[in-house]
Amino acid sequence: MNDSRKINQGVIYLKLGDITQMKVDAIVNAANDRLILGGGVAGSIARAGGPAIQEECYRIGGTFVGGAVITGAGNLLAKYVIHAVGPRMGEGNEDVKLQNAVINSLKVAEENNVTSIAFPAISTGIFGYPVNRCAGIMLRLCVDYLQKGGKIKDIYFCLWGQSTFDIFAETLNELS
Repeated sequence: MNDSRKINQGVIYLKLGDITQMKVDAIVNAANDRLILGGGVAGSIARAGGPAIQEECYRIGGTFVGGAVITGAGNLLAKYVIHAVGPRMGEGNEDVKLQNAVINSLKVAEENNVTSIAFPAISTGIFGYPVNRCAGIMLRLCVDYLQKGGKIKDIYFCLWGQSTFDIFAETLNELS
């Protein structure tokens, strides 16, 4: 299932599926601050991409909540993995931390000449962030980014589960 919206010179795409199968310049990992690729999206990336990604993460050592760092993509179809650290519900200031994770992911992508990127629904798995709030923040920031004419032209949201896809689709329709 797919949905898309053209915004300025770019497009936001919604896709139901496995982010590790995305053929884009960069996929975003919903990371933890120690960059340990354990479960959820990170675990899928580790399994599909091979040990090289985790080895690079160990060399980097970690980043702050709201931060983003980049590694190679190992055996994935993408060129890079951007590890964005989203908030855990209950730690405080979660909306700002999610905004920072998205903004910093886009900055790191631009610095590495990425023109296509795929995001998951950051922090909505084991971190417990509400999907509807995530969709509103992430999509609004990406719509704003495309309206300002950034280098990235294709922004995908590769979503796991029909209910998450439906929430993102409804939110995108409200924004555009």
